[in-house]
Amino acid sequence: MCSPSNGFMKDLYILSVDVGTTSIRGHVYDKEANIKGSSSEKISLLYPNPGWVELDPEELWLQFVAVVKAAVQAAGLQMKQITALGISTQRATFTTWSRKTGKPFHNFISWQDRRASELVTSWNNSFTMKVQEAVEEGNCCFGTVDTWLLYRLTKGAVHATDYSNASATGIFDSYQMCWSGMLCSLISLPLSVFPTVENTSHKFGSTDTSIFGVSIPIMSLVADQQAAMFGECCFDRGDVKITMGTGTFININTGNKPHASVSGLYPVVGWKIGQEVVYLAEGNAADTGTAIKWAQELDLFSDAAETEAMANSVPDADGVCFVPSFSGLQAPLNDPHACASFMGLKPSTTKSHLVRAILESIAFRNKQLYEIMSEETHIPVTNIRADGGVCNNNFVMQLTANLFNRKINRPRHFDMSSLGAAFIAGLGIGFWSSKEELTCLGCTEKVFYPQNLRENYKPVIDRWEKALMRSMHWYSKP
Repeated sequence: MCSPSNGFMKDLYILSVDVGTTSIRGHVYDKEANIKGSSSEKISLLYPNPGWVELDPEELWLQFVAVVKAAVQAAGLQMKQITALGISTQRATFTTWSRKTGKPFHNFISWQDRRASELVTSWNNSFTMKVQEAVEEGNCCFGTVDTWLLYRLTKGAVHATDYSNASATGIFDSYQMCWSGMLCSLISLPLSVFPTVENTSHKFGSTDTSIFGVSIPIMSLVADQQAAMFGECCFDRGDVKITMGTGTFININTGNKPHASVSGLYPVVGWKIGQEVVYLAEGNAADTGTAIKWAQELDLFSDAAETEAMANSVPDADGVCFVPSFSGLQAPLNDPHACASFMGLKPSTTKSHLVRAILESIAFRNKQLYEIMSEETHIPVTNIRADGGVCNNNFVMQLTANLFNRKINRPRHFDMSSLGAAFIAGLGIGFWSSKEELTCLGCTEKVFYPQNLRENYKPVIDRWEKALMRSMHWYSKP
């Protein structure tokens, strides 16, 4: 049963900002979780060397502040009407900065960067020396995007993160719920440089009045995939969320126990609220929206919205297979040296065949991830919900439902990471009273029911899996 809204919050609103891979998006929400105003800024990615992907920390900070101000203005509100701020961020993107001056030692190293998987072991010499000296002097702060923004919002008063963000860094022990001393020693960084880890719903501090003119409580920090899971109200063990954005991330709620995988799924902390810790098992495919954007840049279509009609304009892909592997193949194949490729091209191949092959490959990777997740966790799936820009493509959604043989819900909200951060912040201040109330606020825009077409696709999937095998081990290490 849904709880009634709290009257004393009538003229107050929640602001949340999602700092994604390609853009920063801010939304102002009312009590019914309606968006009253929005703003966005495109993130400028830097590519100083092949395989390197960086962000300018100062530019990101200025864009964040601009998005907050513009979202409130778009809502026709004053800053004093914002009762709490929630922040969702891309994960594992990190930088270091001076504890004394607050100045970063180097750009953010993005999660997409080839160096990110090795953390600091292969940092370039131009700033390794600076960092090492600062570490020795006790003047170094390490942080992911959320930590950096919190540090700036509080004028350097707070150096902290939450469990969801910490668990995605690769140097946090999700079983012991603390930074791993062993892993920190491997990358030659002392525990003292790392931020304090707090609950996901927590008063992390308040914004300095010089930034927005008023002091706004910062009530949630949460990693983007976990935020989307919360925004989808996947609160129960067995709930599944599929985010199809730049990449695809499929998460299952594993309850109060982390899942140990043998196939490349990884356990992350979903959120910690009060004494409750919720874990997720996660698998991902790196090139989803990336593949569609690439095809657009090749002039296969002018607008991504056209791809659904193009795919439906032909009965099949004419034997064409696409391997979406610009960044290698993740679970269950786990081959960083696989290449992206089209196979089965012939004189009869048209743009529509190529587009259909690309969209099919997204659904096929979804199927792979879903099956390995189901086989490994042995957790009965209760609900499946989808979000992210690519979930607006009905062809991909319907084919995914067919291949899963399960219904999939698509919500009315398009930015679930932002909504999840808002929900967590709102719960922390009593803006919303309970998870049950949040579930009542969620609204499904469309349900995709499985159709009896799964067996028809078996020969197509078999051929596509052969294409995967031929694309593997394409690159060798230099």
